[in-house]
This record gives sequence, C-alpha cells and structure tokens, in this order.
Amino acid sequence: MITRDIDAFIAHALTLASDFGPATARAAFLVSPDGFMRAEQSAQDNRYMADAGAFDTGAAVREHHALHRALSEEVPVFCFPGREATPDAVFPNNVFATARVDGEPRLVIGRMRHPVRQREAERSDIRGFFRDTLGYAEVDLSTQPHPCELTGALVIDRARGVGFCGLSERCDETGAARMHEAFGLRATLMFDLAPGEYHTNVLLAVLAGRAAVVYPDGLGAADLVPALEALYPAGVIELTASEQAAFAGNAISLSLASVWMSQRAHAALRPIVVAKLEAAGFAVHSVSLDAIEAGGGSLRCCVAEVF
Repeated sequence: MITRDIDAFIAHALTLASDFGPATARAAFLVSPDGFMRAEQSAQDNRYMADAGAFDTGAAVREHHALHRALSEEVPVFCFPGREATPDAVFPNNVFATARVDGEPRLVIGRMRHPVRQREAERSDIRGFFRDTLGYAEVDLSTQPHPCELTGALVIDRARGVGFCGLSERCDETGAARMHEAFGLRATLMFDLAPGEYHTNVLLAVLAGRAAVVYPDGLGAADLVPALEALYPAGVIELTASEQAAFAGNAISLSLASVWMSQRAHAALRPIVVAKLEAAGFAVHSVSLDAIEAGGGSLRCCVAEVF
C-alpha cells in the first residue's frame, strides 16, 4: 500500500507485526566533511543552511571524527573520504541507503534534486564496496527523473516495514513510489511538508519501531500525530519550534535503548521530553555538531544505516 489516506494507512499498519526486520541497523557508514562548504544549489531550498562565513571545515572534520568515535561504541561504523567537488557529502543518508528485501541485501541509490548532490551518487568506491565486497544488489534510482532523496524524505519504521514520506521539491509522488518499491515496504504514507521544509527527517524520527518524535507544524498532515499515537502507544513526543530548530527531530536510534542527536538538540530538550524518552526506554546520547549543522543537517543526516 502507498497512499495519502491517513486512516487507510493506519488501519493497515495496525495489522502488521513488527517482524519485517531488525528495528535498528547492524552497522553504519559516514562520509567525512572534506571540502565542507556552503553549496549554493542546496541552499535554494534548505532554510537550515548557514551563510558561507559560518562554515569551518577544520571544525567540521574534528566534530565528525568525534561522532565516528562515539557511534562506534554502539555499532560498527566505517567512513568514506569526502571530496571537494561534493561539499554536501557529509550527509550520505540522502544518497545511499540499505535494505533487506525477501532476504536480499540491497544498496539503494537515490535521485537528488540538485546537480551538486547528484555527483555523490556516482561514487564508484561506495557502490563497489557494497556490491563487490558485501554482495549487495544495487537498486539505482539516480538516473530516473523523479527526485527521491531516500531517508531524508522517507522516514522508515524498519520493524513494521512502513514508511512516512514527506513530499517537497526533494521528493515527488513518483519518487516516493519508487522508494517504496526499492525498500520493499509494506505500506507508505505520503503527505506534503509545510512550505519551507525540505526533508521529513528534520521533523520526524521513528525510534526503534516503538516511539516517535515529531514537529507537527512542519507537516502538512493535520491528522498525522493522532495516527502516530495509534501506531506507537508507548510514546509519541511532540517537539516545540525551538526544539525542532535545534535539530531535535533529526535523531536516530542505533540500538533498542538509545537515541542519538546533536549536543545542541539535546540541550534544547525540555525536561518533559527527556522524561518521555526515558519512559519509552531510550537514553539520550549526543555529540557536538555545531560546525556540521551549518550545512543544514544534523546527526541523523550524517548516518547511513547498514541493514
């Protein structure tokens, strides 16, 4: 099922067991921020991106190394080098993602909206590593015309096999359908993002298949929060505007008992949000990413999951 009908989606999703696959990734990969700078094409529709003067490549590299070390305490994490010609490559989850469909491991390659990011999809080293070293089948969406920026646009509950896809300039309905098929999902809900928003994953995170954090005002779907509450009765946590602006929605669970976000996001959380996360079984971990966040994304954007 792929639909805009929230009621139909939830009715179907509630019949699905949490047996689609592991709720969290078995490993992750990063791309280092070599050549990290403001990409003017990306800035056209990413309101979170800072002015060029706020970019500090050296600080971003140091933060990224600390992120690598921190995440490696929880899951195996490997890192590919960045390239000066791809200044946004530090956010690889928009371009590369993995899935297991009927037992087959897949590398999914997305279609980016902007040419500066389309270059990332051409990387033979990342493709070759998954194809030739790990034996993943390649599902290449990068050459078709419909934008589909993978787990930036599409937030996936890996346990149930359902997706929440926000539509914007970075993903249209056809692109959403192609991702739905590529990830082998059981159900995908499509909805418009609010004007000025570009990716779902700065507004919504599904945590280990049992809870969610959400900024409702960023979603053009008034009934989505009650639907999430039906699907995740253990915890749907609404963020305030200030929490979302600090990238608290750009979070990820890499184990069943933790949630990761930037230090700025963590500091912005109200005590009630921390308490609700803890009640749902999640300890909050964070890493300072102030320099990297100048690029318009945060911790979750830096992490490409390996399933």
